[in-house]
Amino acid sequence: LRGKSVFNLFFENSTRTRTTFEIAANRLSADIINLDIPTSSTSKGESLMDTIDNLIAMQADIFVVRHNISKAPIEIANHVPEHVHVINAGDGSHQHPTQGLLDAYTMRHFKQDFSKLKVAIIGDILHSRVAKSNIHALTTLGCHDIRAIGPESLLPTDLAKDLSALGVKVFHKVEDGIKDADVVMTLRIQKERMDQGQVPEGAAFFSQFGLNAERLALAKPDAIVMHPGPMNRGVEIDSAIADGKQSVILNQVTFGIAIRMAVMSIVAGN
Repeated sequence: LRGKSVFNLFFENSTRTRTTFEIAANRLSADIINLDIPTSSTSKGESLMDTIDNLIAMQADIFVVRHNISKAPIEIANHVPEHVHVINAGDGSHQHPTQGLLDAYTMRHFKQDFSKLKVAIIGDILHSRVAKSNIHALTTLGCHDIRAIGPESLLPTDLAKDLSALGVKVFHKVEDGIKDADVVMTLRIQKERMDQGQVPEGAAFFSQFGLNAERLALAKPDAIVMHPGPMNRGVEIDSAIADGKQSVILNQVTFGIAIRMAVMSIVAGN
């Protein structure tokens, strides 16, 4: 990417995704511009597309976009000229493609054969762009046993039907869904995307859906534990599990650099 300009546009807070994209672009020798959204002209009322047009005029080649509005990166991609590329770094409750890719790579690294995997995803499925991208990746790669586990408020009837149509099994009790799993992924409760009181708070949620030693023991002895971050210890996962020998959470972060390098290299070559 030497001579290419990568603009990181993060309209929503991020640590892992933003930093690993920046490291990835740096390792590929790109020129990196991190737009400070709170101090940009968007805070003065400039429209998103006007901001994009001005950045294109500054010779932008790649936009890495994180936005709280679902499908905003798609709107940007439809707006920019063909030689400018847009990478979705997470949009609302819609998708998080590079997270899905790095999670798939993590599973491949530790478990190899997707066709034999049993994957349990626990928590806020409704609001999770990570869950949606992981389910898309896993079904594409031939995984036949995917379980979505969470309270009915986070797995409503319409969503359960959509997931069932994809071959995903829906459970409302962790003990039922986690049995004999090869991969256990817990998800953050996304309070910023839900109404107050939609799910039990803190310790109450952990008692019903948190990943602890007793529940993990129901999975296979060599099951790996994953989490896309940020973690809320004591809410969706116990610290002993997050830091335990079965956890590959920090491996996910490391693999994210390589995956994002690959994505930017691929799009820059088109």
